[in-house]
Formats: sequence, C-alpha cells, structure tokens
Amino acid sequence: MTTPLKSGDRIRLISMTDDPDPIPVSTTGTVAGVYPQNGWTQVDVDWDSGRSLMLTMPPDLVERIEPLKVAPGC
Repeated sequence: MTTPLKSGDRIRLISMTDDPDPIPVSTTGTVAGVYPQNGWTQVDVDWDSGRSLMLTMPPDLVERIEPLKVAPGC
C-alpha cells in the first residue's frame, strides 16, 4: 500500500503475519481510524466478519478496494 489509508477506505487483507489468531486472508472491512506511530501505523478496521482486530503496518498488508454500493431506497 503506497497511498496512506484514511477512515472510510474499504480494504481487503493480503497478509497478517504476527498475530496468533489472524484475520483470514481476503477478509474485507472498512477503515475506522488510522494512528501513525514512529515508523509504523496502527489501523482500526471494522471487519465485515464482525471481528475486531487492528492492523499493524508494517508487517500487515492490505489492498484498497472499491467502496460498497448501496442500492437506491435502502
């Protein structure tokens, strides 16, 4: 991911290597918050699966995906 993530971005997980119970690869979610640290970033994600587990970037990798489409009248 070269462009920084921001709240509201839709993402798909590519890899999560340093967690004993990682989010499964290809799980999608919405970025709820981005917290830059010194040399790394913590990313709060509302995972579509209902789990709550933050990303640590690096080493976790994601790709930005298209936003969810909402049907008219919903």
